[in-house]
Order: sequence, then structure tokens, then C-alpha cells
Amino acid sequence: MSRYSAGNMVPYLGRSCTLIIERRIIFSVWDSGGEAVDRGKVADENRVQLVAKGEGVVAGDFGNEGTGGHSHLVYAWKTGEKQRFLVTAKPTDATHTIYAGYYFHPDKNQWVLISSWKAPKEGGYLRRLYSFSENFGGSNGHLLRKALYGNQWIRTAEGRWIELTTATFSHDPTGKADRLDRFMGVKSRQFFLSHGGFVPGFTPYGEKFTRPTTGKAPSDTVLPE
Repeated sequence: MSRYSAGNMVPYLGRSCTLIIERRIIFSVWDSGGEAVDRGKVADENRVQLVAKGEGVVAGDFGNEGTGGHSHLVYAWKTGEKQRFLVTAKPTDATHTIYAGYYFHPDKNQWVLISSWKAPKEGGYLRRLYSFSENFGGSNGHLLRKALYGNQWIRTAEGRWIELTTATFSHDPTGKADRLDRFMGVKSRQFFLSHGGFVPGFTPYGEKFTRPTTGKAPSDTVLPE
């Protein structure tokens, strides 16, 4: 299973008291097996292996929420501007799949590779697709966080594009009792996820939403070799 996200890093105050906020484009792939914390305990046959990474990308391990291979590109993406991502899955045999994550770099005006990983005990294509918005810090939970998701497509092995227009809302255990200010809906013909801000009301777990079709399949998916 792969995970793609754009994330903010914790602000840092240097000696000059200048506020530095580092932003990252993250692509991660989980190991097989059931180890939740320490990747050092994962057997070689269950570990994902780095195949390639793009220019300026940092790659390594992650743990404590499952384990796997992590990669990120430090890039100051701008709040409010559309960010574009593409994930591919290429089975290499009955039990292995290479997952690759790409980002459309606004400055370069082209798709760039974040990283690709060979995952064991897979051997299939992408399934159970989802998007998420999270806030692990909690100290800024009084602020509303909102993300829009629009014009989502999958491409079959035969090359046919299928638009994704239906989605179901879910949340983690925090959203079950601790924080109910979490919502999903449709705005400006796009799905949205929002949480925080102590906004009254909530979206029930499992509620389904449908957004209008765009009919505009991706036409510029020229990926780096």
C-alpha cells in the first residue's frame, strides 16, 4: 500500500528569530507483515526496496505507524494552489509490484519522480484508493483545515481512463469521540475534507458523496523514464 501527501513541517525559530516553515511532497510505501513500530524487526522478504528516486529527493525508513520506505521532496508548495499527483502500480510477477509516485512540479511545468519502490507479497494493481487530511500535532486544532479533491481518474492496464466521482467518508478513532468537527462534502464541483476549528455539526461515518463529472481525462501524463 502506498501513501502520497503534501505536508507542512513544524516551524523552526533560528537565532535570528526568522520563522522557517518547511513543506514537503511525501511518498511512502508500507512493508508487508504486521510490524507496527520498528522496521529493524521486519524480515528482508517483507521489506519494500527502493528502486529509484528523483532529483533532490530524500529516501529512508519510517516506523511507528506500520513500517516501510519513506521519501520526500522539500518544495514550498503554496496554500490555495492546485497540487497534482500521480501514482502507478506495475506488477513484476505474481507476488511483487513496483509502486511509483510522481508530482507535477509547478516551477518546471512537468511531472517529476518522487520515488519508486518494489513491494513484496503484492503482485497486483492499485485498490481501495483513498485520500485523507490529518493533524497529528493537535496544538492548532482550533484552526480549520480544509482540502479539496477534484478531477480524479484511474487508468486501467488496457489504457482506458475512468473518472472517480463517488466517495465514502470515514475517520480515525479520534473522530469517533474526541473531535467531532470533521466533515466531507462537495464544493465547487470537488470533494472536500475539513477538520478542526470546533465547527458545529459533523459528517456521519460512511456517508457517500458524488461530485459532478468533468469529462476531462488527463492529457499531459508524460512521465520521466
